[in-house]
Amino acid sequence: MPEHYRDTILRLIQTTPFDIDTDLQVGGRMPTLANSEFLTNKEQGDWAEQIALAAINESSNEYRAVKYGRDDSLSAGDPGFREFYEAYQEELNTIGKKPDLLIYRRSELPGNGAYDLEDVAFIERAVAAIEVRSSSFLADRYSLFMDTRTRNAERECERIRTRLLEEPYAALLSQRRHQLYEMVRTATVETFRELSFNRPNWSSSPELRQLTDLLRDLKEQMKILQTRNYLSITPKLEDLALVNRWIQTFGVRHYYMQVFFDKAYVIPFGQILEIVSDSDNEGPMFSVERDTKNQGKTTIKVDVQVGKEILGRIDLPQHRSAMKELERGRLLFYVTFQGGRGYLDQSVFLDEVVNAG
Repeated sequence: MPEHYRDTILRLIQTTPFDIDTDLQVGGRMPTLANSEFLTNKEQGDWAEQIALAAINESSNEYRAVKYGRDDSLSAGDPGFREFYEAYQEELNTIGKKPDLLIYRRSELPGNGAYDLEDVAFIERAVAAIEVRSSSFLADRYSLFMDTRTRNAERECERIRTRLLEEPYAALLSQRRHQLYEMVRTATVETFRELSFNRPNWSSSPELRQLTDLLRDLKEQMKILQTRNYLSITPKLEDLALVNRWIQTFGVRHYYMQVFFDKAYVIPFGQILEIVSDSDNEGPMFSVERDTKNQGKTTIKVDVQVGKEILGRIDLPQHRSAMKELERGRLLFYVTFQGGRGYLDQSVFLDEVVNAG
């Protein structure tokens, strides 16, 4: 008998190396004041969600996306925010983290649009659920830049290695740090991505100063090769537990969609769990970081290109300045986004989302 989706996700959750607490209860201190960056990020996230929703609904005759996740304009400091925040915490601790969109067959939606998003049976009829994330990058421009930087670093590593194996540097390095000399002598482009060394600071002769400079330059180029160079889908560790809770409640297949300003990628939640459960994937396909942008919480960053390109093109939105006045008279200025359009890849949408086994 095939394994049920709920059971598959729970098994993957339990076999990840991160000791995910499936009984997690969120809490903590309520934020007391919004800032301009938060408001801009919220506007960008709302725009990305609208781009995804419209792309599906304008392109698919058989399926329709329905807005499901919380949609509230309140932010910290607004009247009523405490009640909103407490209700949201209770929701997370009861049913888990709601995805932003639910996907239904159009034939199963009432013609008058009068569906109840609190009705468990209605939610369970969805064919897929999508968590939409936004990013401030142009994915193609980023990839081109990073590829060029990586190729340049590879060439520089090989150039510096060649210089270090010439005289007088080879003899000096072999004499003073023979192990480091052997590392350089046997190094390749691939091993430069893994190696490390403590840079000496020799200065007692011109040749030693030049050798020190070469080793410094080599270390800098190696650092480029060893730095994460991919854009990522970034669930926080606690989100994995909260998404699992929602899946255990409703049993609907869950996906992450990362929306950039030029395209978007989609990846199944289960595939994220599979990737991070294999230690061989750490580095090439994912990293684990404590991200200051996520309140220092442990965040998993999965290479977005592991997913499928579901919006192959996005038209840029217009952006405008906006102002919010807080109760005490403080003014916050932020950016809003209007317009733009996403173009759905029908085959990816059908094969990877609604018809995925």
